[in-house]
Amino acid sequence: MEHTYHIHGMSCNGCRTHVEETLAKVKGVSKATVNLDEASATIETEENIPIEKFQAALEKAAGNYSIHHPNEQPKNKEDKKKKTAKGKGTGIFYCPMHCEGDKTYDKPGDCPVCGMDLVEEQNLFTASSEQWTCPMHPEIIEDEAGSCPICGMDLVPKQADLSSEEKTYKSLLKKFWLAMIFTLPIFIIAMSEMIHNNPLYDIMEQRYWNWVQFVLSIPVVFYAAWMFFERAYKSIKTWNLNMFTLIGIGAGVAWVFSLIGMLFPAVFPEQFLSESGAVHVYFEAATVILTLVLLGQLLEARAHSKTNSAVKELLKLAPNKAIKIVNEEEVEVSIEEIQINDTLKVKPGDKIPVDGIITEGETAVDESMITGEPIPVSKTQGDKVSSGTINGNQSFLMRAEKVGSDTLLSQIIQMVNDASRSRAPIQNLADKVSGYFVPIVVIISVITFIVWSIWGPAPAYVYALVNAIAVLIIACPCALGLATPMSVMVGVGKGAQNGVLIKNAEALEKMDQVDTLIVDKTGTITEGKPTVEKIGSFTDAFSEKEILQYILALNTNSEHPLAEATVNYAKEQNTKLLKSKDFSALTGKGVEAIITDKKVALGNPKMMNYAKASITAHMQEEAEIYQKQGKTVSFLAIANTVVGYVVIGDKIKKTSAKAIKTLQEKGIAVIMLTGDNHNTAQAVAKEVNLADFKAGMLPEDKLHKVEELQESGKVVAMAGDGINDAPALAKSDVGIAMGTGTDVAIESAMITLVKGDLHGIVKAKNLSHAVMKNIKQNLFFALVYNTLGVPIAAGVLFPFFGILLSPMIAALAMSFSSVSVIGNALRLRTRKIE
Repeated sequence: MEHTYHIHGMSCNGCRTHVEETLAKVKGVSKATVNLDEASATIETEENIPIEKFQAALEKAAGNYSIHHPNEQPKNKEDKKKKTAKGKGTGIFYCPMHCEGDKTYDKPGDCPVCGMDLVEEQNLFTASSEQWTCPMHPEIIEDEAGSCPICGMDLVPKQADLSSEEKTYKSLLKKFWLAMIFTLPIFIIAMSEMIHNNPLYDIMEQRYWNWVQFVLSIPVVFYAAWMFFERAYKSIKTWNLNMFTLIGIGAGVAWVFSLIGMLFPAVFPEQFLSESGAVHVYFEAATVILTLVLLGQLLEARAHSKTNSAVKELLKLAPNKAIKIVNEEEVEVSIEEIQINDTLKVKPGDKIPVDGIITEGETAVDESMITGEPIPVSKTQGDKVSSGTINGNQSFLMRAEKVGSDTLLSQIIQMVNDASRSRAPIQNLADKVSGYFVPIVVIISVITFIVWSIWGPAPAYVYALVNAIAVLIIACPCALGLATPMSVMVGVGKGAQNGVLIKNAEALEKMDQVDTLIVDKTGTITEGKPTVEKIGSFTDAFSEKEILQYILALNTNSEHPLAEATVNYAKEQNTKLLKSKDFSALTGKGVEAIITDKKVALGNPKMMNYAKASITAHMQEEAEIYQKQGKTVSFLAIANTVVGYVVIGDKIKKTSAKAIKTLQEKGIAVIMLTGDNHNTAQAVAKEVNLADFKAGMLPEDKLHKVEELQESGKVVAMAGDGINDAPALAKSDVGIAMGTGTDVAIESAMITLVKGDLHGIVKAKNLSHAVMKNIKQNLFFALVYNTLGVPIAAGVLFPFFGILLSPMIAALAMSFSSVSVIGNALRLRTRKIE
């Protein structure tokens, strides 16, 4: 029997091999083949084997992967949105180095692949919830303010639980100071050996001081830094060799060597013995190394907490309470209690609680926290408002349309979280290097020991041991692994703060390579808010009022923005609605239906051809007058005869011309593809100084144009409104959706611009370039650091300059290498992408 399953959690070829070998060893399996690209496993079995048996084998041997049927999702994915947790986070944890792709965990700990502390995902709802407690009776916890039912005291806001990052930092800080307390006297005792007539030896002999060092080292090794050895053991057991493998081996060898030397000095050559006959011990090297690594982890934890500061800032936008209108009375309710269609009142200066529509009043809303634009936007009855934005100086009533996870703010936060955990293609380079890194370093360490033992100066074995340990300690695969994800996390957050939502890390990398941009006209170059400017009739048989009646009857059933404009105009004119049946819409052409027992069609010339209605030269001339002004003209045909038209205008966005010019200056070829007619397209292109455009393009024509450009070697980005442009958006190298209001999650796009103008593409281009430059800097720093650090630790400079690198200095350098990579990534927070 042959079965195909999906494997979740593989990120490299080493993972594939490990999973394949594990599945092949399951009893009853005759053959197992794992495909990394498809994340699948094809298993041939002699009999039916429950999937639970395969999962148990993976957990026992690898512990990092999950197996499930192709039509199912891994449990951690299913549970993701259901998770709730105490504190500021979600109870969802992931590795900051993305060792297992987007795999998440439901409890804190360390990554089973790289050993790094797992990071907790930030969440909107737990951040916005507030509870109250009694200062005298902390067991009393209420959702609202009030008095304690026991003692009557006023309840006070309950202190929020510490986030996972803060807990990790405090735990590391405690362990670091404990390690410092015990390491410092060990270091002083060891360094005193360099003093002539060491005064400590007047108190007692060196061998007794060795015992003092041993006792003092126990709390450091077996408590403060014991987690490093646990991670090292786990890495060797699962063969996921990482930074902690090297630390564990290096510090462990130094400590165990010292213990054996202290207990059994007679087994060592004379080179290891001091004048007193005691063996040179390295308790100070082991404890100082571990303490410095703790310091590095401490600094890294503090720096890492800043990388997702953008999400934390977005979380602060979420209000805790809202004012709900109930029976014409104002009632303060928790944000979680708001339901769709509830009427809410927003007072001056308040945060807007959910997404909705203004039903009464007008105001100016500060949307800078979501769009990145500092100028408040005027809002009146019928306009949409978004959660987290700030009301101006006037009150208004609104109807809730999107609540909970459906709000714009919640979608942005989720999008940022997902993108922060995604992997950029450039990370494959770091993965390949890391796969060979640790074994090579261990081999270099062994070679170092052998070379120094044979050719080193006396005491050769001492030099050999010290330099071999230094090689192990200075190498830092952690810096290499952090190079890409840290920059992506900060960059994605930076984009979100400026209204540029990145779907995944691959979008950032590809956007930096884009050399051709295709843009739609309506809603991209223009505002996408069409208005009817004229209703015209070509015959005395139908008045303009009657023409409008037929247009209303047709477009009432359509969702197209142009249709919405005509419906709104007809309602303003109090136009009577005629009954229609057999409605159908032809993408890129128009609509048709049966009205008053007549076949009626509305649309462009292609629609008229479809309806077998001829457009005369006179009709075309009249339409061209408006088309040359950049207006859109739709023809109306009744019973195969063109009888009238509607002229629709759509203003060009103020930022379009400047944005196109900026993109062209960056070497990007900008092409406008529109379904509108040539005259209208030409007028719009002329106004924005765009030479390259094509009119009359159907969705499939746009798709073919994208394919044509890609075949010629171009890297193509496509920007559109996500309605008729979905095929081209999906086919392009980078699809850019012009999001407006809450329309932020267009599946076919890799980048969504919240404000929905072309200036957002300039921001996206600048952001992608800054992130990729930052990633390359990080990779350079990590690779060059290790390329230079390992040979120096091995002692290549000793024959020429007499320079050796102490294992303790190596530990300090190694710890700061990761911090420097994170620090460089944090520079993106201050980078301007305007």
